[in-house]
Amino acid sequence: MISITPKAAEEFKAFREKEGKNGAGLRVFLAGMGCGGPQYGMAFEDEKKEGDIVVEAEGITIYVEKGFESFFNGATIDYQETEYGSGFLITNPNVPAGGGCGPSCSGCG
Repeated sequence: MISITPKAAEEFKAFREKEGKNGAGLRVFLAGMGCGGPQYGMAFEDEKKEGDIVVEAEGITIYVEKGFESFFNGATIDYQETEYGSGFLITNPNVPAGGGCGPSCSGCG
């Protein structure tokens, strides 16, 4: 299923505290599909919803809606800092390059 790096867990805990969301978990969701493959989203989540898949990792409770678990299989939540900014990033080595972009996609390079 999905995992979280120690750095991302540390940053999430600090952000959660700053936002006054102590105890909240992290919901990950499929925000859409594009030429680059799945687009992921993240939000604070206070409790499990019916049918959720729950992953405990690095002291963080991660929620995934049942039926979408295949999109997160093998995925990792990381926190990156670059010269352009910083933030959370979900990567999934199981998503092929191009993300399944077919011949009908006119916006793919």
